[in-house]
Amino acid sequence: MIDMLNTLFKAAAVVRVRRNHALEHATLHVLGKRNPRLHLIGNSDLRGFWVLGCVDTQELQQAVDEAVARLKTGERNLAVHHNCGTNFAVSGVLASLVAWLGLLGTGDSLRRKLERLPLLMALVTLTLILAQPLGPLMQARLTTQPDLGNLKVVTITRYLRHGVAMHRIETRQ
Repeated sequence: MIDMLNTLFKAAAVVRVRRNHALEHATLHVLGKRNPRLHLIGNSDLRGFWVLGCVDTQELQQAVDEAVARLKTGERNLAVHHNCGTNFAVSGVLASLVAWLGLLGTGDSLRRKLERLPLLMALVTLTLILAQPLGPLMQARLTTQPDLGNLKVVTITRYLRHGVAMHRIETRQ
């Protein structure tokens, strides 16, 4: 199983997404440091990433350029972001599993389920606390690749959809 996962995460297409994900995070770190009040959303894919939110295209270009340079000089920590969906997914999956395990044996009885509610709340809360370091660890090991290899930023295009500003950052590897 571990060998299969290692093979999967080293596949060319997956590595491309992981590199784009790392660059997305690094870019959001750079932008956030420059303007802490900026609220942006990122989403990575095989061909680059999106940045949603009100940011100037030139400012974004400068942040992307800085992010590439800093990742290439070894600032691997920029690839991990505290608001990444990986963190939320890991916590959600673990909390759901603990809640499911906590309800085993209750059958269809609503009363038995309600009797376990205090225990479930305690278990889920403890799980969420213990899961906090796992999301960033998953990012660092699985969902991002801070070694950009030969990744190049090709274009940055601004769009406005339904009043929402968004930028498409296209990459080539």
